[in-house]
Amino acid sequence: MWLEDLAWPEAKAWFAADPVVVIPVGAAAKAHGPHLPLKTDALTARALAQALIERLPVIAAPVLGLGFYPAFSSFAGSQHLGADTFKAVVGELIAGLAAQGARRVALLNTGVSTEKPLDEIAAAFDDVLVLHMRLMGRSAEALIEKREGGHADERETSVVLALEPRSVRLDKLALDGPFEATGATGDPTRATAFKGERILAARLDDLVAALVKRWPDLS
Repeated sequence: MWLEDLAWPEAKAWFAADPVVVIPVGAAAKAHGPHLPLKTDALTARALAQALIERLPVIAAPVLGLGFYPAFSSFAGSQHLGADTFKAVVGELIAGLAAQGARRVALLNTGVSTEKPLDEIAAAFDDVLVLHMRLMGRSAEALIEKREGGHADERETSVVLALEPRSVRLDKLALDGPFEATGATGDPTRATAFKGERILAARLDDLVAALVKRWPDLS
């Protein structure tokens, strides 16, 4: 279940049972080209966390919507923390959960520039697993027609079409210009909701496998 839906005595009881707490990390406001909403990463992080709590007995913490995104700081609306600030925020969140009894934490990371800071902060704790979404769901790659890119591309656009199609500006799919002008890399024109559903399912399978491998009692 979601931590935010519990009353504090319920959270205390859950923490006493030594759960795995999943902290989804996804930008609530970061440029994703002219065709995707700023909330794309947060939307994806919440969807994957929701799917996880439906598959495994874990608790999902609120989505951490601020992070280290230096490549996007010049795009209007994008919110960005410095690397040290981001690491300090994540470290305090983990330490706070541990002080309340939740010693096992999984960081579900939807970004790329956040990978190194999260790996570094996780190394400072005994039982923290970092799950980088970029490395999950490889079994769905056969569906991707234009694999070059990596941001607001065929993959990400397909995922948003599957999760919240009304958020996709279909008239803006044909990108024209470099990353510095568009905030995107890759070709989103071949994106479909079907591909997005398959990508999310493949990522979920890999996330579940990684969690169960680390903590076999979850199975």
